[in-house]
Amino acid sequence: MLVVDHIRRSFGSAVAVADVSFTVERGSIFALLGPNGAGKTTTMRMILGIYVPDGGSISWAGTVVDRQTRRRFGYLPEERGLYGKMSVRDQIIYMGRLHGLGLTDARTRTDRWLEMLDIAHYAKRACGELSKGNQQKVQLASAVLHEPELLVLDEPFSGLDPMNAETMIACIKTLAQTGTTLVLSSHQLYAIESLCRKFCIIGSGEVRASGTLAQLRSTFATRTVRVSPDLPEIREVFARAGAPAPVAGEPGELEYTLPATTDFGALLRMAVAAGPLDSFERHEPTLGAIYIDTLARAEARA
Repeated sequence: MLVVDHIRRSFGSAVAVADVSFTVERGSIFALLGPNGAGKTTTMRMILGIYVPDGGSISWAGTVVDRQTRRRFGYLPEERGLYGKMSVRDQIIYMGRLHGLGLTDARTRTDRWLEMLDIAHYAKRACGELSKGNQQKVQLASAVLHEPELLVLDEPFSGLDPMNAETMIACIKTLAQTGTTLVLSSHQLYAIESLCRKFCIIGSGEVRASGTLAQLRSTFATRTVRVSPDLPEIREVFARAGAPAPVAGEPGELEYTLPATTDFGALLRMAVAAGPLDSFERHEPTLGAIYIDTLARAEARA
């Protein structure tokens, strides 16, 4: 288990991380979310030992992270860090060797990851000749070749088209299934909503919300209901329930925003009685909606 306990970090008078705590279970995928400048990258670099916290502690498997522990970690930074003139295959092998792999082992693992990431046909090409998306794949292979216990991914979907993003997601799932613990940060919330087990949203260097998607949804004040057809009788049912006027939905569909405490079962029964009713759908808030709402409420309190 990774335990981040009330860490802080400043750079001169600028506070990058004021108070951040979370735990990540072994073999799970954890998302660290927040706007630009929230302290995500600084937090990740403290986990990796690149920065030393000004206060608090970070431990892995019950041991405070030190240089020896760090050797069991992997890191995919947001910035490209490849040698542009080195071939793709040599680049990955080189990074594996830096992590202590023997040459034969590094070559075997490199060829396997080239196939998994569908870039084997680029093996002899110079890294600098690749697209941003394919360079990202090379960076991922370089980060995981030594089979790290903990893998930190900063914006892993940067520069990837939808098909390559799916390849990245598949690789992340495979890593978790084989026991790797993953901490990732991404602005592509749609890509990670079903991928991660837990989420931590930070703003201005502090935790604003954390938990599973179900736990985060439980704090969201409203739910969306879409109902069809658009009949005066159904409108009257929602009006009697105290619902605000519906917003425009698909043709022939009504869309209402209701308090999360609404008795949706009773509302459905009344709508059926008023019918005829074609559809009645209650939608849970997306991770994106929760993210925006959480940060907006935090800003309003500030």
